Amino acid sequence: MKAIRRFTVRPVLPEPLRPLSELARNLRWSWHAETRDLFQSVDPELWSACDGDPVRLLGGVPPQRLAELAEDHRFLRRLTAVVDDLNDYVTGDRWYQDQTSELPAAVAYFSPEFGIAAALPQYSGGLGILAGDHLKAASDLGVPLIGVGLLYRHGYFRQTLSRDGWQQEHYPVLDPNELPVALLKEPDGTPAQVSLALPGGTGLHARIWLAQVGRVPLLMLDSDVEENDLGERGVTDRLYGGGSEHRLLQEMLLGIGGVRAVRTYCRLTGHAEPEVFHTNEGHAGFLGLERIAELCDQGLDFDSALEAVRAGTVFTTHTPVPAGIDRFDRELVARHFGPDAELPRIDLGRILNLGMETYPGGEPNLFNMAVMGLRLGQRANGVSLLHGHVSREMFSGLWPGFDPDEVPITSVTNGVHAPTWVAPEVFRLGARQIGAQRTEDAMSVGGSDRWDAVAEIPDPDIWELRRNLREQLVTEVRERLRASWRQRGAGTAELGWIDSVLDPDVLTIGFARRVPSYKRLTLMLRDRDRLMELLLHPERPVQIVVAGKAHPADDGGKRLVQELVRFADDPRVRHRIVFLPDYGMAMAQKLYPGCDIWLNNPLRPLEACGTSGMKAALNGCLNLSVLDGWWDEWFQPDFGWAIPTADGSGTDPDHRDDLEAAALYDLLEQRVTPRFYEHGQGGLPDRWIEMVRQTLTLLGPKLLAGRMVREYVERLYTPAALAHRSMDIDSAREVAAWKAKVRSAWPGVSVDHVETSAATATAELGTTLSLRVLVALGALHPDDVEVQVVSGRVDPEDRIADASTVPLKPAGGPDHEGRWLYEGPLSLERTGPYGYTVRILPAHRLLASGAEMGLVAVPSEELVEGAGVLMR
Repeated sequence: MKAIRRFTVRPVLPEPLRPLSELARNLRWSWHAETRDLFQSVDPELWSACDGDPVRLLGGVPPQRLAELAEDHRFLRRLTAVVDDLNDYVTGDRWYQDQTSELPAAVAYFSPEFGIAAALPQYSGGLGILAGDHLKAASDLGVPLIGVGLLYRHGYFRQTLSRDGWQQEHYPVLDPNELPVALLKEPDGTPAQVSLALPGGTGLHARIWLAQVGRVPLLMLDSDVEENDLGERGVTDRLYGGGSEHRLLQEMLLGIGGVRAVRTYCRLTGHAEPEVFHTNEGHAGFLGLERIAELCDQGLDFDSALEAVRAGTVFTTHTPVPAGIDRFDRELVARHFGPDAELPRIDLGRILNLGMETYPGGEPNLFNMAVMGLRLGQRANGVSLLHGHVSREMFSGLWPGFDPDEVPITSVTNGVHAPTWVAPEVFRLGARQIGAQRTEDAMSVGGSDRWDAVAEIPDPDIWELRRNLREQLVTEVRERLRASWRQRGAGTAELGWIDSVLDPDVLTIGFARRVPSYKRLTLMLRDRDRLMELLLHPERPVQIVVAGKAHPADDGGKRLVQELVRFADDPRVRHRIVFLPDYGMAMAQKLYPGCDIWLNNPLRPLEACGTSGMKAALNGCLNLSVLDGWWDEWFQPDFGWAIPTADGSGTDPDHRDDLEAAALYDLLEQRVTPRFYEHGQGGLPDRWIEMVRQTLTLLGPKLLAGRMVREYVERLYTPAALAHRSMDIDSAREVAAWKAKVRSAWPGVSVDHVETSAATATAELGTTLSLRVLVALGALHPDDVEVQVVSGRVDPEDRIADASTVPLKPAGGPDHEGRWLYEGPLSLERTGPYGYTVRILPAHRLLASGAEMGLVAVPSEELVEGAGVLMR
């Protein structure tokens, strides 16, 4: 019989055990070993059955066991120690509190998904895991961050396989009362709510759930409330589900509702108001509109409010492909804003202009969330050095007249939260060398360039650790594989072969990630005979563990999964290659440490960063990857192997896959497997162990989310906070009026004449030339602009590379034609073909960069032809 109503019955903990509830509600347990060990000791079998979820554990412990623990003085001492430790962690000074510069009072961090723990399944892949690691690292560092997201009642889907290997999706219902979250409440005890206006006079209401991530509050909006009609209740049903309007409503709730939730939280708790708003990808971009509306309500005009909002906004882009960006039909967006819907006080045309693709090749009727994010954020970044370069190319149309290298998008390379992803056995090995506290600090706060203590660990200890982790993975794989085959309809009698799947002494390769086509799940199957030879080699076999989910609407991705599964089902190789369904955090925490090689073979440069290989590396796993994302930046032969790519524009895609798969097989056959199986005089693979040691010593400290968050604080959050403080109401009005003046006058700005002291087309290194430039400024004044000389090496088409810029100084004017004279030196600091040009940029003390407005004046073609290239 089916229940007509469901309740969550909470246990009544005996008074001495009440602190267990506090520990369960703070997600620090997900990365704090002592807290997890304490919960496990409450009931080891139930802890395992609850998949390590303390909220579920406490809901199922028998009363007699709770009574026993309430009298167990040893347990109570442990409980007191863990609670005291959490209190010190949450209230004590950490890295952020020890800084001397003027840091932000608070930062609001918005993301559509957060991967904090398997017990709070609100993530689909790398974006969410990165957001979760960002919050955890901010907590470890003491950064006053407020996370903002949505609470999805179905989360992302659970994946199983049909008998023939086709992906099946299941959406289990999540009851927030059974999750480690609590409702944010008003002083009278009623749930706090935010509301959005919808077309037709209806509304979208949402409650605010609070997840405590160490020191960091995570606010999660939930539309499944009685005040909503059925359609609106389903807005937060699934992560990345539904059609365009559904997604638009999700993103309006995340951005606009999220700002309102932050204001509510700060009002109720006294938390400092954020000075910086960080948009993790474009989904939350509407937060800028809400903040503009707040300022307009205070009497500011739109343009001035826009300047004030931009100053304190950071935008991070995570996609290197236009198809990965959310774009909505212009009319759909128009219907949800304006007088009859949300933000009625703001002119609809101004809202639409923020997201329109007004550059060459743009779609005139699409509203682009990333474009809006860039227009609303004064500071923007990609998530690796290579991705920063790709992003500057991809969005260069927003800054016409500037070379891509000057587009104001920087990069902060992602990192991963080591305490979450490093196996306890790896942590204990470090603690044996330098102590538990120093090891914890090294992994969470970071700050050092090297982990030299790894050099002192004996080779046998490293090798024993690696075999132990591999053995644990083999056990885990067999359990998961048996469960998967039962779901596929197999009986116990036909599953005896699973007991011999994988071998703890065989080189183990891991490949686990989402399954869009560019990640090339099936590249390893390109030459099946060669792959079989590798798997079944009599002296140097390999074994491969594969996992990954295709998007529910991506049949192409599902076909790739099925192709891989069918190969792995072959009785000839099924003991050497397995596909594990339902890839998620719980599986990943076993998979990364247990692999010897982490394989990544995307189409370069379509992997923005790719953090799974970072998590593997922190456990002593070596990377075998295409030079893309973070691996392009930090690869060294000591850390693994680079798969050669054939990424020329003229290469046929099929031929490219053939070439790169062949390169992968060659590396495995000729370099990777021989090194793993080649034992030195002591009977150990000395050269392999040395690569593990170098990976941990030199690469480990770079991979930390602590390093990443410190970079955000120093390079983006602090400058944004200072800009926010500088942009008071008067300054915002001043900048808005000045920009309007500059845009209006810019057609009259030109470089009219350039002359130099050079008499010939050659000169000696170190020579300094004198430049004289006449410029027309129209209605502007020299205070409004900067005139620069741009110089550097030139290619055969006279394009300047590795340019350096030097401002010229006004020396007179205006003359009778209204032109101004600028002068300055040009130093010839490089040999070979060398060239220069002159340009004019807008200049104001409150601009973040000269390229910010996308305006530049350069010499006309006639003037260029007359000047020629300076040095040959």
